[in-house]
Amino acid sequence: MNKSELVDSMATAAGISKAAAEKSLTGFLDAVTNALAGGDKVTLVGFGTFSVTNRAARQGRNPQTGKAIKIPARTVARFKPGSKLADAVK
Repeated sequence: MNKSELVDSMATAAGISKAAAEKSLTGFLDAVTNALAGGDKVTLVGFGTFSVTNRAARQGRNPQTGKAIKIPARTVARFKPGSKLADAVK
């Protein structure tokens, strides 16, 4: 499912226009992005939790040459599914 299909599904489920559904989805994505950029986590009970975690620097290998390379530390976004989502996917 891509963004336009999700917008269509949201509009149908909520009985609103596609434009309103797209604004809602864009607002949600912006709010989650801004919260994560600020170091906060976003918890949607039953659906899941979006959070930010730090990944430590580590040694890796170039698969073509086998040469050791340094992989720098970085901050990454994570999503941990909630119980209702996990049960629905089973």
